[in-house]
Amino acid sequence: MGGKRKHGPLEAEDEMVDTSKPTSVFKPERGRKWTLSVALPGSIVANAQSRELQALLAGQIARALAVFCVDEVVIFDDGQVQNNKDASTEGQIGDAGVASKQDTSYTGYTDPKHFLAHILSYLECPPYLRKSLFSMHPNLQHSGMLPSLDMPHHLKKTEWCEYREGITRGKESGHPGRRNGVPKHDALRTPNIVDTGLSQNIYVDATIPAKTRVTVKFNDPKNPLKEHSGNLEASPVAPCVPREERGYYWGYSIRPASSLSAVFTECAFDGGYDLTFGTSERGMPISNLEKPGPDRQGVPTFNHLLIVFGGLAGLEVAVKADEELRKLDVKTPERLFDYWVNLVPGQGSKTIRTEEAVWLGLMALRDIALRNGRD
Repeated sequence: MGGKRKHGPLEAEDEMVDTSKPTSVFKPERGRKWTLSVALPGSIVANAQSRELQALLAGQIARALAVFCVDEVVIFDDGQVQNNKDASTEGQIGDAGVASKQDTSYTGYTDPKHFLAHILSYLECPPYLRKSLFSMHPNLQHSGMLPSLDMPHHLKKTEWCEYREGITRGKESGHPGRRNGVPKHDALRTPNIVDTGLSQNIYVDATIPAKTRVTVKFNDPKNPLKEHSGNLEASPVAPCVPREERGYYWGYSIRPASSLSAVFTECAFDGGYDLTFGTSERGMPISNLEKPGPDRQGVPTFNHLLIVFGGLAGLEVAVKADEELRKLDVKTPERLFDYWVNLVPGQGSKTIRTEEAVWLGLMALRDIALRNGRD
């Protein structure tokens, strides 16, 4: 009879599998000034056949935005949503197939641009703030089945970062004020309490309305969680500060646009977008961007990069529905962009869905963004 086989030390080492995740903790290298923006039409939501599919579509887009560190998403109207009686009724039908008065505020069919913004905003918000910032709403009915984004600002109670997202709770009259040589009139000021998901109270010496989401930077950048459990002090900063100062990816902002032209004209960045890509199967292969040629000087550096995706019928219909572009006699979308690119030349399927194109486009342009961004 054979005995049990004994494993030697070398065999034991061979059987060990490295399951560590080096990317589980975001490690910024340096501050980042440049930004990456994505624009897409809200009409893509209305094409989904059920509420569950609409929510999952939004979740798939949110995952792409988070994975590729998108700083801004613009949701524009491409003129393809028909607010007819059938669409409105369908948006009010519950899962049991019975119309409910409580479902009239569901906007997946009647206002898909609002629905997409609602879901993306909910997923971008740190989980510990969602209950305070988002009330119960039919749009969030299937939020429990949506994927987690796990972005750097989605911190757990035991995780430390010198920046953090919080919500103001108002002022505490019993707070003693700051000491250590602070003038008496300053020490008697009553600061705001900010809930940042930590066990400690966070005091911010600023006048901010209650129930306001705020980005804070702790006055002491060292991790105090293991040293003491006392209250902490912080200062409110702009949401872009963690990215610009230290290079943290700090989530994405959401901007609605009434038309394709409004994506450009209402840009919040100084100087607008200085490098733009439009996507279409009628564009040039994206691989041509890196090919040398006598007339090709390479993709320039940029401060603010924008990638625009079309809906089911492409960006052409968005141009046709845009009154401002008609006044300028713009009839083809490629005139709006620095580069008009085809993400998947020779595609095997007749169509590439917008939620798929977002992943493909961000992946294809990631190296260009990292290499050409101007810090």
